[in-house]
Amino acid sequence: MHDQAARQILFVNLAHVFTHYCLLILATAVLGMVQQAPAAFGQDYGPILALGTGMFVLYGLGSLPMGWLAARFGRKAMMAAFFLGTGGAMMLAGLAERPLTLGIALALVGGFAAIYHPIGTAMLVEAASATPDAKVGRAVGINGVFGNLGVALAPVVTALLAARLGWHWAFVLPGALCALVGLAWLREPSFDAAKAAAGAKPFPTIPPAVVRRAVAVLLTIAAVSGLVFNAFTLLIPKLMEERLAGSPDLLPVVGMLAFGATLCGGLTQFTVGRLIDRYTLKRVFLPLALVQVPCLVLLSMVQGWLVLPLAALMAASVFGQVTVNETMTARYVAPALRVKLYSIRFTIGFLGAAAASPLIGFLHEATGGLSAAMLVLAGFGAVTFACALLFPDRKEELRPELWAQSSASFAAAE
Repeated sequence: MHDQAARQILFVNLAHVFTHYCLLILATAVLGMVQQAPAAFGQDYGPILALGTGMFVLYGLGSLPMGWLAARFGRKAMMAAFFLGTGGAMMLAGLAERPLTLGIALALVGGFAAIYHPIGTAMLVEAASATPDAKVGRAVGINGVFGNLGVALAPVVTALLAARLGWHWAFVLPGALCALVGLAWLREPSFDAAKAAAGAKPFPTIPPAVVRRAVAVLLTIAAVSGLVFNAFTLLIPKLMEERLAGSPDLLPVVGMLAFGATLCGGLTQFTVGRLIDRYTLKRVFLPLALVQVPCLVLLSMVQGWLVLPLAALMAASVFGQVTVNETMTARYVAPALRVKLYSIRFTIGFLGAAAASPLIGFLHEATGGLSAAMLVLAGFGAVTFACALLFPDRKEELRPELWAQSSASFAAAE
């Protein structure tokens, strides 16, 4: 059973790679499309990037019904649909010859990719709870590293494929690989989470007032951080091009610089995953939220190589925060309700994320640069910091057996 849990974790981690990778292909492919297909797609960055709006809208809205669909069709079938559907849609995007066709194919990518977070995250937490050491924070942190690997690989691999083979292959090859992993997933036996959880400690009874406060902050964070996360990952390739590698011939260099910056996020997620098994979530969250506003304000002004460490620090903050946010649900929400809350939370977050593509495109078109976009994101970063201040700081997170005493105290106070 433990081996089966470990294999499920592996497939969930691979799905996380493809989820973030597929959503960011366009952000770098657009730099090749304006050179290789100007007759079909035009030569302006903003309008082509905006073709991804449908992808992010469906990615957000699609998360909402996933709890119901998983209950109806089963989580294994839904994850198979994720691998095969996302892979097929990426290949369709690579075959597109017109903006409308590309926009529709990308929307399909977003619709199928919406399956992963609400279902995959719940499957990950369940499988991690069934392993001998049951270190959920570490498992979420490692899973975050895989997601970050998708974000980091997307610009560098897309840039290399677009420069060497053409922008079409930047969609087709990863799509085919995703579908192949889906075929391997179909051969995997179903993991019985209920059987694996037999004998485990029951989820503690947490005072409703504490849960309400945690969930309210979590959903507010979702809306704000979804936009900041998606906008920042979308604009990293363009930021590197404008500030460090302005020549069109340096597309692979742009990809490598973006890869280097986002790789720092992956290292942070692994570290954060280990920290949240030892410290309360608020104590890990506050320092991550604190750096966002100064980083974004400085990125709106600086030029040259100083952009690289600032972008790396910002990437560390936004990716580390994802690990904290996902663990919040695992610590404050009972297993039976997690998929539903993940569905709601990711829907809110991804609707915020959907606004990122047109927002960055509009601000870049209106101002001719990314400075205004950075300052707007800094404003959202301030809201994130306020949410970190308001989140509960409870020692019971690390010692769940103490929740019984807290519940009795709350009941006596009422």
